[in-house]
Amino acid sequence: MSKIPGRLITYCSNIHPGDTWEETFAALQRYVPIVKAAVSPGHSFPIGLRLSSRAAAELTVAHNLAFKSWLAAQDCFIATINGFPFGSFHDERIKEQVYLPDWRSRERTEYTLRLAHLLAGWLPEGVDGSISTVPLGFKEFIGANNYPEIRKQLERTLTGLARIAAETGKKIMLALEPEPGCLLETTGEVCRFFDSLELPDGLMIHLGLCYDCCHQAVEFEEPAESLHRLLSAGVPLAKIQVSSAIQFKGEDPALLQSLDEPCYLHQVVVRRQEGELLRYADLPVALTRHDSRQGDEWRCHFHVPIFQATTKHTGTTQEFLTGLLPLIPKTVLLEVETYTWDVLPADLRCGAVTDSIIREIRWLKERLHA
Repeated sequence: MSKIPGRLITYCSNIHPGDTWEETFAALQRYVPIVKAAVSPGHSFPIGLRLSSRAAAELTVAHNLAFKSWLAAQDCFIATINGFPFGSFHDERIKEQVYLPDWRSRERTEYTLRLAHLLAGWLPEGVDGSISTVPLGFKEFIGANNYPEIRKQLERTLTGLARIAAETGKKIMLALEPEPGCLLETTGEVCRFFDSLELPDGLMIHLGLCYDCCHQAVEFEEPAESLHRLLSAGVPLAKIQVSSAIQFKGEDPALLQSLDEPCYLHQVVVRRQEGELLRYADLPVALTRHDSRQGDEWRCHFHVPIFQATTKHTGTTQEFLTGLLPLIPKTVLLEVETYTWDVLPADLRCGAVTDSIIREIRWLKERLHA
């Protein structure tokens, strides 16, 4: 293996369809070498792996040995796993089902620990790992009254991570990923939840945050203020998902219609001119119900390539990224996550999917070096 870079920068493989292990591995073999050659020719390349419950269960000892051999041959390693979507993530209606099973469920715990055992076997010496996951659950499904069940499952999971660390020396963090419409949505909700857990320090060191820039930008949060609140509350950043959302200030919200597609949930937050925030569970709901006024600013949870400052009819929240990136410690992994490639409007597709990924990573590196 070549030298591991001082700052880990990757992309999330959830951009590639694949729910079985065979499909997942085939996608990695097809796309990762192209990206690695372009953005990390002289260093070992970290992979942000998306692994469904089915793929993780299908990964036999023989499969794992073959995978490790492939990683070594390609000069790559697994640094983080996206354990948010439990099941299918492409080619069908997912919407709010992506949050199930949520953190009330032992099934979520068992899936996450299966991923953790795999990750412990893939992490190089001296590299900490992370598994991003559902921000407890979707607000339409559960509420604060479910915290006792949630706490029980989180404690079981963190106990398992502590055991893995003791047995293997590999530290893995469970990274809760706040998202609009979920039980953990805003920075304030995250800080209050972490403060309420009261778990032993030996477990809490395995709990952190997957900070998705698109999500917090949709919430109209300010990067510096958000990070300061997390730091003051002692909430560690396990990884940053570098992503961008749709921003719209036009007179005619119908121009957003091209973003209304049937697969993913595209939550909307609208800020009135006087500052009031109005939240909608999905774009078609906002388009139907919101009484749009002059001065309203819409932000929509639709991941667009991070190098795009504008689209045909809208802006993007790229400015959130340029404000946040200089503030992130170099020890925190950065993972580009534009999983919406298959549903992007035509004007946002730039060549092949690998061309777009490479361009995103290069844009990110340029901003960090600047």
